[in-house]
Formats: sequence, C-alpha cells, structure tokens
Amino acid sequence: MRKIVFIILIGLTLLSCGKKGKGELVGIKQKKWFPEKPFGMTLVEGGAYIMGKSDEDVAQLQNAQARTVTVPSFYMDETEITNSEYKQFVYWVKDSIALAMMARKADEEEKTTDDKDGIGKWAFQDADTSKLSEFQKYMRENYYDVSEDIYAGRPLNWDEDIEWGTKDYPDQLYAEVMDSLYLPPEYWYDGEMKIDVEKLVYAYTWFDAEAAARESKRSRKQFIDRKPFIKKEEVQIYPDTTVWIKDFMYSYNEPMHNDYFSHPAFQDYPVIGISWKQAMAFCNWRTHYKNSYQKSKGDPLVSKFRLPTEAEWEYAARGGIPSGTYPWGGPYLMNDRGCFLANFKPLRGDYAVDQAVYTVEAKSYLPNDYNLYNMAGNVAEWTNSSYDSGAYEYVAGLSPNMSLNQEQRKVVRGGSWKDVAYFLRVSSRDFEYADTSRSYIGFRTVQDYLGTPKVKIR
Repeated sequence: MRKIVFIILIGLTLLSCGKKGKGELVGIKQKKWFPEKPFGMTLVEGGAYIMGKSDEDVAQLQNAQARTVTVPSFYMDETEITNSEYKQFVYWVKDSIALAMMARKADEEEKTTDDKDGIGKWAFQDADTSKLSEFQKYMRENYYDVSEDIYAGRPLNWDEDIEWGTKDYPDQLYAEVMDSLYLPPEYWYDGEMKIDVEKLVYAYTWFDAEAAARESKRSRKQFIDRKPFIKKEEVQIYPDTTVWIKDFMYSYNEPMHNDYFSHPAFQDYPVIGISWKQAMAFCNWRTHYKNSYQKSKGDPLVSKFRLPTEAEWEYAARGGIPSGTYPWGGPYLMNDRGCFLANFKPLRGDYAVDQAVYTVEAKSYLPNDYNLYNMAGNVAEWTNSSYDSGAYEYVAGLSPNMSLNQEQRKVVRGGSWKDVAYFLRVSSRDFEYADTSRSYIGFRTVQDYLGTPKVKIR
C-alpha cells in the first residue's frame, strides 16, 4: 500500500511542474524585466581605476594611498538631494504619523469608514472586517492583534487627503489629534502654529548581511538565526536648521537659519543639516516609496537606494578621467574665461568671487563627463563608508568598502562652499561623525545596476 501511495504522489508531482516543459529543463519563466533608468539619475558604467592620490599629497595626510580597484555599474543622482526632494520625505513622514494617530483615535472611539463626516474617514483600512481577504484576516488574527502594539502592521487609509487647515477640521476628535502634532501655543511666534518636529520620526528595519555572513563564517554554519541581525532604527528626520548658526559663531547667518529649508527660493538648493543616519533613513524611505508603487502595478521591485561607497563616489567624481585632479579633469580651478568651475572658498577666503556666498542650486556649474553636477564644492557628501586612515591598504580590490557599524566616523567627499581647493580634489578624504549635521554636508544616492550589458564580440 505504501508503494502505491508513493507512486501516485510522484505522478502528481511530475504532472504539476513538468506538464508544459515536455520533460526538458526550461527554467522558471518570470515576468520579462527591462532595466529602467531611475528618475533624476545617470548610469555610471563600472570599471577599474587608481583610487587615491596619484599626485603629491600636499597636506601630508598619508590616508589615501593609490591602488587599483574595480567597481560594478551603478546609477547615481545627477545632483545632490535638494530641499524640495528631502521635503517630500518629511511630508510623507508627517502625513503617515498624522494618519496613524487619527486611525488609532477612530479605533478607540469605535468609528469606521462609514462615518463620512468625522474622524472615521481616516480609520484603518481593515476596520471593516467584512471586506478583508482570507489572508488579511489570517494576518490580523495571528500577527497584528498579538504584538506588543495592537495597531502594528494595520494598513493606513492613504485614500483620504489630510485636512491641515484648522478651518477644515471635520470634528473635535480630529482637532484633538492634530493639536497633539503642534507645539503648545507658548512656543509659537510670528503668529504661526509650529509643528513639533521632534515627533517626525521615521522607523524602519534593515538586515545586516555583512554581520550575518561573518557570524556564519565563524560558526561554520550555512544557516544561522537571522533575528539578531535585523536592526531596528528610529530617526528624527527634520533637518537641523540651527547648523547655520552653530557652525559659525559670531557670524550673522539668521536668514539662512530661518529660510533655507522652508522658503521656495531655496527649493532647488542642496539640503543640509542632515546627519549620516538621516541620510540612511532617506535612502530606506525612497526604496520603500518606489517599491510600493511597483507592487501596485505588479512590476518587479527595484534595487534599494543607498549612499555610495567611497570607491563608487571617487570613481563617479573622476568622470572617466583616470588621472584628473578635479571632476573636470584638469589641475586648474578656472576656465579659459577666468570663471571658477565650482563653488568653494578661493583666494584666501573670498567667498563671493565664485559668484556664490553660501550654497548654489544643485544643478549649477558644468557637470562632469558622467553628467554629475557639483561633485566638487557646493556641499560635501556623505558616503556609506566608515573612515579609517589605512583602509586603502586592506579593503578588497573589487567593490571595496570599509563599513563598520561601531565606527561612527563616516567618510565625506567633494569639499564644500566653505572649503579650500584641496578638499575639492577627487582623491581628498574627510570625515564627520554619523550623528552630526553640518551646514556644508549633504548627500546624493545611488542604486545598483541589475545585470550587465550584453557582451559584444568584435
């Protein structure tokens, strides 16, 4: 009897997975995928180059010894992330927090989406259990309702627009929720209600693959418990606008403090006052935001957005010119008409001679040969890499990156509007602490290029 059952099961298995393949190895056919250039990015085709100082180390830092490295292809933002782009992140976090608070209040007051004229309009999308799929019911019964937070995982209602104008509040429950997002009246000034920016917290999780791989190597097990390597982060994401004052004591920079992130005049300028941790949170959100759209269309997910490694940043900054001193290739800081080629501090401190006192719009000056703007000057840029003066001697030659979570010093590259020319060189390195923000440090993101171009045989 057992043999008969076994034979029947084998037959069913063969019928289920080999019917269309005629017994041949045809593979599992997935949806056809075509590489799509991400919006606002340019493709940097991979290759090898000499990373580090190929010329005289004027500052005698001895921290960028030249060596040949290879980086795979990747996409990179053509410009630094702007105030307008980062503000989209801030607004999304603000809206999601408001929606979550209103959904919780609606649940506490037993309001549902049937309440069209009150806070019930913003109830959880699964508030009406009669409209749930069997999978949604299963998830709610087995995961959502048994977690420490009884509201964890429940879907918010993004279909309803949030009413931010006080005249449009639908009821007092809504007003109560919105009031909790603002500072108390004694903290208002200029007659404006002020959002409590400390409540704008972005929470996310990520998997530390490098730490998991190291642990697997030590234990000599192929599969290990992954839970310890799933990291949870909670980051206050509003830029520190006070950096304009803190970075320059005894200096009048209040207009930049008051208006740089909020006024539309600066919307296309690079965002500053962003720590490395905030930049990492932005990358996670941008990936989540794009992939939510991909899922809604039934399309394949995109590779994650992230900060560039130090090697990727330098390779992109060189613009395909192996021995270039600056992103434009030559050793000179001015063109043949006597105009400066970047926004920095020339001539012993004449901030204005390059036609900019502070930052300039992210798409200013000429791009390098990879169509990347301001890879030198304007704002220095965070990289994914941790700082170690001797890292070049021991990192891998293929896609090198010295990344340690416990090392709080992170590499910044490119120099800024307040730096001298030395820091604009493509090989110059500097660092800042991961939890620190400055008026002269911003960032841009990269995305891995999936696959490789078809090889052409000549």
